[in-house]
Amino acid sequence: MKTKGTATALLGGLMEPLGRCLTTASAREILAVRADDSSRRRVEELADKCNSGTLSPEERAEYQLWVEVGDCVALLQAKARRYLADQPAA
Repeated sequence: MKTKGTATALLGGLMEPLGRCLTTASAREILAVRADDSSRRRVEELADKCNSGTLSPEERAEYQLWVEVGDCVALLQAKARRYLADQPAA
């Protein structure tokens, strides 16, 4: 079963209405979204532990959540980029 592909397709469909609500200002705001330093450090720590095979079950669940949230943000940012690219030059 292609869980990741299926989840991405489902998420894309759910976010489609959001893409239709974009404005130039909101698209730029979405593109500016970044994790804070503390969050980035935590994700890096979890990624290192994942790569070395030392994640606890709780850490694995936390890391999975970060990955899923990252996927959501990336999808929204892709929609924002597409929106801005499709706008006529001012």
